[in-house]
Amino acid sequence: MASAEYFTILKISIFHHSLIREQSQTVKAAISKSVMPLARLRPLRIERISLSAQGTTGDHSVPVCDRCHHILHHLNGVSVAHPTIRSLRNIISESPHKYNHIYHVIDAADFPLSLIPSIQRLLSLTPQRSHNRRARTTYFHHGRVMDISFIITRSDLLAPRKEQVDSLMPCILQILRDTLGHSAAKVRLGNVHCVSAKRGWWTSQVKEEIYERGGAGWMVGKVNVGKSNLFESVFPKGRTSDVNTSTLRHTVEPGIQQKQSLSDPIEVTAQLDRQQCSGAWFDDGQTLQESHLPPAPLERPFPVLPLVSSLPGTTASPIRLPFGNGKGELIDLPGLGRGELEAYVKEEHKQDLVMRSRPKPKQISIKYGQSLLLGGLVRITPLTPDLNVLAYPFVPLESHVASTEGVIAIHTQREASTTLSIAKPGIGNRMASAGRFPLKYDVTKQRAGPLTSKAAVGLTTNALPFLVFSTDVLIEGCGWVELVAQVRRKDFVGHADAGAFLDDKPYPQFELLDIRIGPGAARLPKEVKGIQLDFAHKYNDGHFGARKVWRSYLPRLKYHNPAVSMTVNRHTNQAGPSTLTIYYSHVPAAPSSAPQPSIGLSTKASGHEGEGRIETIDMKHKHESEILHMLTKLTGAVPYEPSQEEVADLEEVKENVRRSRRDSERQAGLNETKRREAALLEQARGST
Repeated sequence: MASAEYFTILKISIFHHSLIREQSQTVKAAISKSVMPLARLRPLRIERISLSAQGTTGDHSVPVCDRCHHILHHLNGVSVAHPTIRSLRNIISESPHKYNHIYHVIDAADFPLSLIPSIQRLLSLTPQRSHNRRARTTYFHHGRVMDISFIITRSDLLAPRKEQVDSLMPCILQILRDTLGHSAAKVRLGNVHCVSAKRGWWTSQVKEEIYERGGAGWMVGKVNVGKSNLFESVFPKGRTSDVNTSTLRHTVEPGIQQKQSLSDPIEVTAQLDRQQCSGAWFDDGQTLQESHLPPAPLERPFPVLPLVSSLPGTTASPIRLPFGNGKGELIDLPGLGRGELEAYVKEEHKQDLVMRSRPKPKQISIKYGQSLLLGGLVRITPLTPDLNVLAYPFVPLESHVASTEGVIAIHTQREASTTLSIAKPGIGNRMASAGRFPLKYDVTKQRAGPLTSKAAVGLTTNALPFLVFSTDVLIEGCGWVELVAQVRRKDFVGHADAGAFLDDKPYPQFELLDIRIGPGAARLPKEVKGIQLDFAHKYNDGHFGARKVWRSYLPRLKYHNPAVSMTVNRHTNQAGPSTLTIYYSHVPAAPSSAPQPSIGLSTKASGHEGEGRIETIDMKHKHESEILHMLTKLTGAVPYEPSQEEVADLEEVKENVRRSRRDSERQAGLNETKRREAALLEQARGST
């Protein structure tokens, strides 16, 4: 038979997980039945054991429910409903401690998507310390302290070594500050820790802070961010012998102090039964139906820690574990909701969404006209013409590259494929675009290798004939995909006209918005079969307008008319013609009334022989807007009217380009000032 402590822990465990208000009477009945009556325990001659805060030496396992058993041993189980931030606030408000500290746990796999930007306002926390050196370190709000720290878990996913992760802290702090918004503009953010429970990075420091701080520590975060795993690593186990209990403020319930002073385990069990069934766990007249926070269990130096699993929603209710003979306790709260991606994944593949270790990504080249498909769920399509994109997927999903048409057919489940897809059947019609992501971060210095290394060639990035841009596409709860593209410097910068720069060379994008709207975005009639441009390589001698049409207007026209054949022939004869030829499948019913001096009939088919009427526009010495107007009037094309959202997105992209240029010019001016001051200082030193 088990000892008296076994039944005590069993009863506390059952009471701990019984928080549903509608089932209070059922819970009380289950508790009374789960503990063996006192009259039946005495004849069993159970060995006397000590139930003091120092713990016991025997191995008494805590019984688990069927759900925890399946999660622990079979890696399957039912996920509980995720609470709201309001529910967590109600739980924290019932804290019996004067000093409380919120540990906002954030996952490094999709940082900062798992961050709750307005957590300080939603949980009514005290203000964080500002940059002012006279700023107070502690604030009392409604008679208690409610501080916050940000803990980024699983930091070993960011880099293989601890030193590399530490070097990323300035970038992490800036991203965190930008995500928190204007409220964090003047905050120090000295309360950010980048830890790894798997590697043991910075966990000992966090553990010491928890112990020295005391009071209540609350683990708050979304599901599957690693709260329970972090709880196991930073809980101050075995830290009771060095505490002077006479100087501590006792924050645990009086009932617990009483049952720890009893020496007879049978009497302890009887008292637990009387206190729990009578509702004596709660202060100020609270009842089982009014409490959100379960009672704290008996303090043990090495308690049973929360179950760790990749199943979302494993922690069903708050788990309280005291430490330090009443000095404080650490509470693991249920996780908040985190995206809806898992709702579209097959049941047997939901565990595949979790990145358990840092993957070794393979370099994938995506050409124009191709798309990248990840696990049948995520599709990435680069739409910048004549640009190859390199993708590095840091996700635990199978990647597949094919033509965009084929990938769309697989993604929308119109066609079957041999590639592994974890998406549920019947959700193909719900696939939609998640947004457009420009490659706006200049990583030329990091990607140039020995060209910019001081130990090798030592060139500056301004001397390189190319630029490298990158961005990370985050997949919530899964990981990220690093995208890199290299462009020619002379095609990206150096334009005399700023407007031409913005129209011609935006940042390489996915779902390129500049192609969808703007001059040239129009629908051609069905009878138009093909369009051909003939002009010289250089824009001198009247070929500038034709070059502008080719670079800016033709991609938009092709985007809205994918079935129309469009070719470009460039010759070396600068004095030669510059024409735009339109091929029809048959003669239109109503002839067009276009200006006669610029339009003429031609018998030159150039690959479109026998396809109907052919009309030519002379583009030489004409502005690109005039050429576009003549093309629209001649063919009867219908211009595409963009939505207000698309116009706003395009303005945002252009504003980002302008801001980047201003920042570059400002930084160049600062560098020039520093060089001039250094030269003057060197000259002054030489003269003395």
